Amino acid sequence: MHSAAPSSSSSPAGVNDDDDFHWDDAAEAELQAIEAAYASASASASASAKRRRLPDWTSPSPSPSCRPRYSRSPVSGGSTPSWVLSPHTPRGSVRARHQQISFSGKIVYCRTPSEVEKAATDILVQIQSMKAPGPVSLGFDLEWRPFPRRGEPPRKVAVMQLCMEKSLCYVLHIAHSGVPPTLKSLLEDSSSIKVGICIDNDARKMLNDYDVCVKPLMDLSNMANIKLAGPPKRWSLASLTEMITCKELPKPSNIRMGNWEAYVLSKHQLQYAATDAYISWYLYEVLQNLPDYNHEAEIVSVKAI
Repeated sequence: MHSAAPSSSSSPAGVNDDDDFHWDDAAEAELQAIEAAYASASASASASAKRRRLPDWTSPSPSPSCRPRYSRSPVSGGSTPSWVLSPHTPRGSVRARHQQISFSGKIVYCRTPSEVEKAATDILVQIQSMKAPGPVSLGFDLEWRPFPRRGEPPRKVAVMQLCMEKSLCYVLHIAHSGVPPTLKSLLEDSSSIKVGICIDNDARKMLNDYDVCVKPLMDLSNMANIKLAGPPKRWSLASLTEMITCKELPKPSNIRMGNWEAYVLSKHQLQYAATDAYISWYLYEVLQNLPDYNHEAEIVSVKAI
């Protein structure tokens, strides 16, 4: 069993309450100064022109608990704030640059049957020790090599990621280890609910590829439509992450579409895989603590207005 520390990054990682994306008096003062400069530049461009409307800095944030937040930290070591606006910026194109989110805990990489068995045993022991009244949430995700050659069947699942806390994530290279008995028991055991986006499709692929019936399941997209305001939509993991955390979930195509059947995964692959499982677990924990959104009450309220 290999323990791989996540690679260092210039952006803060993980979800916590101490990140530097915040709204304070100093940021407000700087923002007002920029708006004043924008208005002055617009006015001087043409004395006879109508007053141009400033960008809507106060438009609602996508999350009820997340108002627009701007970083006062310089970008790439420079002196210009990441949200600075020039008078020539097209209206409506101003958008804060989100921090990228990344798993910052310990990544346990397993690629032999014995390593995978130990990882599954450790998870089961931890679940039992929690003595939760109901199923424990388990962030669940899969990776496999895309684009088989013409005439070849789809590739089997190569990597499985499991996460149930902010400090530890397991990346199981089942292309090499297969699915040993203890892992199969964990995946089919009702003591943990496996959570993720389009998780029904992942469960179906595990059944087809390894004859493992992953259950019970919770699709975060369906859960978000119950908990969040607005019309139901088909959420991706990246879009739901941005909605809930106001941070960006990076999805570089060279990693996402890369060779997950490699003999040993790269540090970038490990980081990518662990982050997906971690954020699935985290989003479930956030969403389950929100009350169900009452769409009927909203309709009544609109009619009353």
